[in-house]
Amino acid sequence: MTTVETNTRRGRPGYDRDSMLDVIVEAFNDHGYDATSLGIISRRLGLSKSAVYHHFTSKEEMLELALARAVDSLRAVFEAPEAVAGPVAERVRFVVRAAVLVACEQLPYVTLLLRLRGNTDVERQAMEERRAFDARLADLFELASVEGVLRNDLQPRVVSRLAFGLVNSVVEWYQPSGALQPEALADTVVALVTGGLSAPGRVGRAG
Repeated sequence: MTTVETNTRRGRPGYDRDSMLDVIVEAFNDHGYDATSLGIISRRLGLSKSAVYHHFTSKEEMLELALARAVDSLRAVFEAPEAVAGPVAERVRFVVRAAVLVACEQLPYVTLLLRLRGNTDVERQAMEERRAFDARLADLFELASVEGVLRNDLQPRVVSRLAFGLVNSVVEWYQPSGALQPEALADTVVALVTGGLSAPGRVGRAG
């Protein structure tokens, strides 16, 4: 994804791009990016259109900044030391757990990433990043199969798709204001993903 300035840029007192972006992303998710007009955005923010453009150069910049937040958070998961070194079973557990936490903590932004239609260059670039994450998790499951950690009656690529599908489903129903804490949810997803995958005698801990 094209590098975008993500530092807070202040304009009118009391407003900054980070807090405005939270509202804008909600509008994108409610209406879809294409159908979200500048009028909708300005009404949500309680600002004039010209005031909105004081903070952002275009609607596309808003989208790019929003997607960068989700993509950068997920990239950090796969580039963390725990994801690139150590026993492969532990690496799988770390990636799945951390991805769930990102989905919970960046819920509106990850939702936006997962609902992209690919109608613009910015969207297509973000979708390529998303597919790269899918491939990296699949590679981990392939390695687990090669090392005999994954059950030999399971296809690594299929397992990877199902695992990421479970992680991604979090954005459709998780309520940050509810009683379920992100850490508990992440532990549950890890247990579901890894509990039935381990080759006998290789991995003694499911979550």
